Amino acid sequence: MVKMKRYLEKNISDDLKLKIVLLTGPRQSGKTTLARMISESYDYFNYDSLDHRSGIHEKSWDRSRDLIIFDELHKMKNWKSWLKGVYDTEGVPPAILVTGSAQLDLYRRMGDSMAGRFFQFRLHPFDLKEICKMRGPSNAENDLDVLLECSGFPEPFLEGTPRFYKRWKKSHLDIILRQDLLDLENVRQITQMEVLIELLRNRVGSPISYSSLSRDLQCSDKTVKRWLAILENMFVVFKVTPYHRNIARALQKAPKYYFYDTGQVMGDPGIKLENTVACALLKEIHYREDAFGEDWKLHFLKNKEGQEIDFFIASGDRPRLMIEVKWKDANLSHNFEVFRSYLPGVKMIQLVRELNREKTFPNGVEIRRAHQWLCSVPLE
Repeated sequence: MVKMKRYLEKNISDDLKLKIVLLTGPRQSGKTTLARMISESYDYFNYDSLDHRSGIHEKSWDRSRDLIIFDELHKMKNWKSWLKGVYDTEGVPPAILVTGSAQLDLYRRMGDSMAGRFFQFRLHPFDLKEICKMRGPSNAENDLDVLLECSGFPEPFLEGTPRFYKRWKKSHLDIILRQDLLDLENVRQITQMEVLIELLRNRVGSPISYSSLSRDLQCSDKTVKRWLAILENMFVVFKVTPYHRNIARALQKAPKYYFYDTGQVMGDPGIKLENTVACALLKEIHYREDAFGEDWKLHFLKNKEGQEIDFFIASGDRPRLMIEVKWKDANLSHNFEVFRSYLPGVKMIQLVRELNREKTFPNGVEIRRAHQWLCSVPLE
């Protein structure tokens, strides 16, 4: 795979001088490649390798190197306590970078607190903003089509063919379900998890009913919620919740789920575009949180009459942005006016994939070409 400079490289490099860095993100999103690009002088250990595992337990890494990389360390029992001991005894340098394909902060049961000893980053697959920075914006429209067809995971995106992506997708999900789930969660109902993923693929962009899923899967609501939480923790899907503050009739409580791998989404192109926008928004929010400590939230808007705006962004308690996603509808959504009365002064944007002319309106709504807006993802 071609090595391309990733958006987190400088932030991680700077923080490694001060603390342990934990780098998480979906499997095959480029974590190990990025880790090895931080420094040419590194020692690498993968806990999945028996030989490497011995070196980790012996603490026999090369301390003359600038960087020590521990990959999939969260699979080791009491890994946090072990890592805390290394840091408290030896400190840095050498710098310590820990990578993993699960949300490491959720595994509190595995050891002592790491408070004050680490910074954490979440690496996402490519989005159009990162691609435009690497390649320039001149081919953004075509790059968006590749994202929609082949996902933003580095290997299938760079290969850029549907045939390669379909083969990659199958093995990618198999590894998560048949290796990572067993290693981390001891989940044995693999077939039911596969059915759950299939159900979610057909419901992207729609609020999820736990009771409906439980009937389809013939299990309890509690089990469905646990399995969804596991899929979130493994970076398969992410949840977007409804925003309700100051909206009197926003009684909708059911969340929506989107895939990190847009190619998993079933349905018309507009749903895939909505998922791609969701991925871009979450990536930008995570970057601002991880790199700068800012407080951002991703929601959607929906009231009991069924009127809806696809995405709503807030910074702390301050409403920032409403976004509606369309494939080719250049007509302004009437729902902006509905929610504008509850959220005055919020920026309103309708993103359209096939659009002849961009527009703005007296009430402040902008209709923009999706590929151009996604090249920058301006939240303010």
